[in-house]
Amino acid sequence: MAASVATKTAWKLQEIIAHSSNVSSLVLGKSSGRLLATGGDDCRVNIWSVNKPNCIMSLTGHTTPVESLRISANEELILAGSQSGSIRIWDLEAAKILRTLVGHKANICSLDFHPFGKFVASGSLDTNIKLWDIRRKGCVFRYKGHTQAVKCLRFSPDGKWLASAADDHTVKLWDLVAGKLMFEFTGHTGPVNVVEFHPNEYLLASGSSDRTVRFWDLEKFQVVSCIEEEATPVRCVLFNPDGCCLYSGFQDSLRVYGWEPERCFDVLLVNWGKVADLSMCNNQLIGVSYAECTVSSFVVDLSKVKKSGSVLHGLIRDDKPLIQPIPTGSSLRRIYDRPSTTCSKPQRVKHNSESERRSPSSEDDRDERESTAEIQNPEDYKEIFQPKNSISRTPPHKTEPFPAPPEDEPLTVKEATKPSQTVDIQTPLPKQENPDPVQMPPIASSTPVSRAEPSVIPATRDQPIGLKASDFLPAVKNQSQSEIVDEEAMSQIRKGHETMCVVLTSRHKNLDTVRAVWSTGDIKTSVDSAVAINDLSVVVDLLNIVNQKASLWKLDLCTIILPQIEKLLQSKYESYVQTGCTSLKLILQRFLPLITDILAAPPSVGVDITREERLHKCKLCYKQLKNISNIIKNKSGLSGRHGSAFRELHLLMAVLE
Repeated sequence: MAASVATKTAWKLQEIIAHSSNVSSLVLGKSSGRLLATGGDDCRVNIWSVNKPNCIMSLTGHTTPVESLRISANEELILAGSQSGSIRIWDLEAAKILRTLVGHKANICSLDFHPFGKFVASGSLDTNIKLWDIRRKGCVFRYKGHTQAVKCLRFSPDGKWLASAADDHTVKLWDLVAGKLMFEFTGHTGPVNVVEFHPNEYLLASGSSDRTVRFWDLEKFQVVSCIEEEATPVRCVLFNPDGCCLYSGFQDSLRVYGWEPERCFDVLLVNWGKVADLSMCNNQLIGVSYAECTVSSFVVDLSKVKKSGSVLHGLIRDDKPLIQPIPTGSSLRRIYDRPSTTCSKPQRVKHNSESERRSPSSEDDRDERESTAEIQNPEDYKEIFQPKNSISRTPPHKTEPFPAPPEDEPLTVKEATKPSQTVDIQTPLPKQENPDPVQMPPIASSTPVSRAEPSVIPATRDQPIGLKASDFLPAVKNQSQSEIVDEEAMSQIRKGHETMCVVLTSRHKNLDTVRAVWSTGDIKTSVDSAVAINDLSVVVDLLNIVNQKASLWKLDLCTIILPQIEKLLQSKYESYVQTGCTSLKLILQRFLPLITDILAAPPSVGVDITREERLHKCKLCYKQLKNISNIIKNKSGLSGRHGSAFRELHLLMAVLE
């Protein structure tokens, strides 16, 4: 009898071209683990079946990039929030728009469906959380308390609470019945990216950019444990359905955690990059990530993943297996009170009368005309959505696990398939309404493609801009030429580098000059010297230090820095723009209220030299901020991370208008 073939623990399933422009959001259906929705800068929401190459359905109607998505528990409805602050709800089974919700003033950053189907929650860059009744198309309640963008929202399994995570480093728990804040969990030192309720117990997990996962007790309102061992931010988390462990997605890795005591059961290397969402099906974990216009899906075989026992990588060791929580009164923590089965089924809005389902206003009619659901693949659409309307005479079809590929060679660490070993599937794009479709360049080509220099040079790039490596290597005229000595090779390679060496030497000298002044403790003079050098790179290096300590900022420093910030915001280098945005945000938060108060104050009686100097500085800063506000306003329509930063600054500068 032949020996069984060893299969991989984690592997890349497929890669698809999801949109004609950059992908801005994506989400997996949590019920089946087979439904995938992607949102793009092309303002579309595309629906896919995991591991199938073609788009099932394309949803249109948004006029700005789609930045947040959520699929309902029964996978019949989908929520999509846009950059403009509007929210649309589509009925996937009926293939039509259900509701349009308008009320937020900035990007929609997070969405969630209430577990019993009548309400949805939305969190925005405007720092507000709104609870919506999807039957009446209205905002039921607004929760205020966060001071920065609300990045994640989750309803509790019993539907009584709402947890929110934000860039202000806090996690808040809201009581939906009382309509007020129950508790604010503090402890994270960076933006909180994700929160997740335990499926049974009163326990909440949160993951942050500070590289920690924290577990919170929802009875005692205190931290249970904190796991801090990964070198990258926590991007997504998911509890095992029985609540025995937590799966945490990091850059290129998956970690399995326990919390009492804190411990890491297993670590898997998965080449999924910045994983965006996780789902489970057939004892397999599905992870999805995106980069530019492509979306990649990965599979982890959970039967080979350690979920209990002794820990790894330096955390507290415990040779006893983790006791799995039992959903009875013997659980260590209180468990959720679930409604009776008669009302636990999500009630579909589409079951109501047509007059109740649709608002008679002309605005709704226009939304419905402009919002379409284009079925790109009728066969897959009927297979996934249509059977729910008919009475099945046979047992329902169950999805099979994705087959695991064999191991290439014995590995000591469970590792995902390298991208070169996978088959990249080129997917035809959904049909565009525009009669002149955008011609997409081929993904692979035997001849090099000449690329124009981008308008904004990204901070993290994998190739030089406007340069070719071959230009810096010695030309081989004769393949049979004898091997050159090291000195000659070095001489040839260094040719043409004189200019670069001069630039770097000059920058080093300039930084030494600024550092010498900085060491005296005179921050203003050191900034003056950096500005006088007339080299933005030196200013950026200095600002990156000053931005780390807000207490260094003074009003007279703002008068020197603001003209430089104006230059940085218009730079073609992404890193310069990011530094400029960070500095401007610090100035607005610390000094804008002071500037407006001093300018609005009545003139003083007598001569007050100090007040006159302060008034002069405030007038100068106000004038500079007015100039910058025009730049911010023009750039607030950009998509992606830059657009979000400029829109946040635009909100902070609203008092100047």
